Amino acid sequence: MAEYVVEVSWTRNGQDFLGKKYSRKHTLRFDGGAEVHASSSPHVVPAPLSDKTAVDPEELFVSALSSCHMLWFLSIAAKQGFCVDQYLDKAAGVMGENTEGNWAMTLVTLKPEVSFSGEKIPTKAQLENMHHEAHEECFIANSVKTEVRCEPQVAKA
Repeated sequence: MAEYVVEVSWTRNGQDFLGKKYSRKHTLRFDGGAEVHASSSPHVVPAPLSDKTAVDPEELFVSALSSCHMLWFLSIAAKQGFCVDQYLDKAAGVMGENTEGNWAMTLVTLKPEVSFSGEKIPTKAQLENMHHEAHEECFIANSVKTEVRCEPQVAKA
């Protein structure tokens, strides 16, 4: 079993906490040393109490699903002998009310666009099968209740 550690750090810095007039900006420090500026979404907490230039939890959720899917896809493609040159996903998440009446990420749509080179190029069916297998293997997708869709995009030449 592996453990993944993220340090989430926030400081009040004299702001009016009880009056709810405090910044939601904070820092995420990952176990490998990466540091990311984060905030609540400006869709949830309006600026200036949130920072639209920082990553928010909803974006992190979508990016985790997209990244996990991509990593599995690359592994599967390599194993099947397909040379991937580029992978681009403009994933999107939708916040809405779930069946329990709570606000949640109710839909995440992955839109991977993959470019290949070499003598062996996958057919549309092979490409869809690799994406299906990547979705089935993705640890993050297997960990959430949110419906996760994958809509592969045609790579631009």
